[in-house]
Amino acid sequence: MATLDQCRAALDRLAQNLSSADGSVRQAATFDRSLSCRITDLDVTFLGRLADGTIQEVTNVPGPPPQKADIRLSMAGDDLVALVDGELNFAKAWGSGRVKLEAGLRDLLRLRTLL
Repeated sequence: MATLDQCRAALDRLAQNLSSADGSVRQAATFDRSLSCRITDLDVTFLGRLADGTIQEVTNVPGPPPQKADIRLSMAGDDLVALVDGELNFAKAWGSGRVKLEAGLRDLLRLRTLL
């Protein structure tokens, strides 16, 4: 089971990957949306903003998110680490229910480039 520190490091790597991306990936990440990532096995939620091509203002709170974010992810800590490390395919994980993603249709269309 991934630790809280490992999950935070994975989100930091994801933010770094987004900020160094170019082309359509960079363009897709430039919108401004609130983001929550619930780590189910640790009972913690990371909160932040997807803005200016990166994930900003990341904090964590115990339990479920205190408010509804524009983009909501939910998964086990090991799955977050595996996704960021490229060891888990997002589409397959989402299709199998290992990763849950909730967002508006417009956001989902823009996120498909990132994921």
